[in-house]
Amino acid sequence: MLESFAPTMAPRVRFAPSPTGFLHVGSARTFIFNWLYARHNKGTMILRLDDTDVGRNTQASVDSIFEGLKWLNLGWDEEYKQSERIDLHRKTAWAIFEKGLAYRDFTPAHTGEAEKSGAQGTWLFNPGAREISPAESDRRAAAGEPFALRFRVPHEGDQAVRFTDAVYGEQAKLAADIEDFALLRSDGMPTYHLASCADDADLRISHIIRGQDHLSNTFKHVLIFEAAGSRPPQFAHLPLLVAPDGTKLSKRRHGPVVSVTTYRDAGFLSEAFINFLCLLGWSPKNDRENMSVQELTEAFSLEGINRSNAVVNFKESTVAAEATPPNVAIPSEVRESDFAALGFAAPEDTFDPKALWLNAEHIRALPVEELSARLLPIVHAAGFQVTEDKMLRITPLIRERIKLLRDVLTAADFFFVDQLPPYDPAELIPQKGDAAMARRVLEKGREVLANVEFKHDPLDQALRAAAQELGVKAGQMFQPIRVAVCGRKNAPPLFETLEVLGRETTLKRIEQALQKIA
Repeated sequence: MLESFAPTMAPRVRFAPSPTGFLHVGSARTFIFNWLYARHNKGTMILRLDDTDVGRNTQASVDSIFEGLKWLNLGWDEEYKQSERIDLHRKTAWAIFEKGLAYRDFTPAHTGEAEKSGAQGTWLFNPGAREISPAESDRRAAAGEPFALRFRVPHEGDQAVRFTDAVYGEQAKLAADIEDFALLRSDGMPTYHLASCADDADLRISHIIRGQDHLSNTFKHVLIFEAAGSRPPQFAHLPLLVAPDGTKLSKRRHGPVVSVTTYRDAGFLSEAFINFLCLLGWSPKNDRENMSVQELTEAFSLEGINRSNAVVNFKESTVAAEATPPNVAIPSEVRESDFAALGFAAPEDTFDPKALWLNAEHIRALPVEELSARLLPIVHAAGFQVTEDKMLRITPLIRERIKLLRDVLTAADFFFVDQLPPYDPAELIPQKGDAAMARRVLEKGREVLANVEFKHDPLDQALRAAAQELGVKAGQMFQPIRVAVCGRKNAPPLFETLEVLGRETTLKRIEQALQKIA
């Protein structure tokens, strides 16, 4: 009798990363979709570290996965490590063996001549091992001869393995086309297939939501679930994320743009990044794009997942140049935050334009206080000693002017420095004016600003009156002063800028501008 959930039971889903590399954007999307499905249906979100591949696991990868998930700030309800559940995996394997659905394979590993081709070009590992009698199998095992434990796939007749995928629909494959896959290796360690299914059954996972690259594995998993006496969960496979040229995203080919914390370090908001990933392979019924995590949770359903692969529209030429510095090899266990240390950068045009647009929209939607609190650590990390109060006054002036949090360092740099970097004195000359006009405006500005109250309205009134007195247009009055205090024409509104800079800094910079134009 197969065990199963009652139809009304809340779903239990899991995210099961292997710690063999950093947290890939595709893995992050899988985590997010599982999380949204669990929260939408008031279910349970489980994090399970599939860490039984001891030859490839690294602590750096474990740290990387948790670092990326921590930044996403979604959380989970239960946490497990597969390496702590080995006894369960072995117990499951031997239970399948006792039912006659697995057998010992004593063929030494890596002997290519022992491999035989099966139906449809599939490969069976020494299919003759299936025919060893139970008595001989027990005798050889008792004598200490090493063996792997293999699943006895039913190759007789036209039996098919079937399941219904929530995204890709009905799936079927002839059992004769499935090789006798290993459950336990010769050292007694479980294979991925066995460990994953044993844990899913034991943790009562109701829905397995994972990448489409696992679709072909699912036939084996259905066999394991049924052999272990558990009803297979509902499967939902997600379309792949691909580069603009259609190739699957990979660290080796595409570099740091596939790493979650590249986006964090570039200045993305986690909620905007979540929003962006959700739109890669899923869409709400009303085709909305800019959505909060709460709105995504309310709208999410498996029915909204598309079958077509989703393209991440980054600039491949930029990524290739940035991702492959000369003579720098990328260790497989490198943490994503180590990319910067290896000389990698992520210029703005690296990223998908939609990701940048969504991030800018989410930035504008943040309350000033919250945005200021997120910007301040970036400013401090750059070496600028800015107070919370000053940052709070600067933030509304640049909120509409930044796409990434790190843009604060270029959009508001003149607020942070004592001395402006060099700029072209020609920038001080107003439109349809000359150097003499710029000098007169700056001298008049210096005179007026020495005495006016440094508040928006008094500054506005005083400088407009000065323009009239000089016989110039307001724009011709404002431009030289803006360039003098900001070092460029493109800057936040003038009066608010002057108010934050203060009288002393403003007059000092105007004096320096007069020296430049002289």
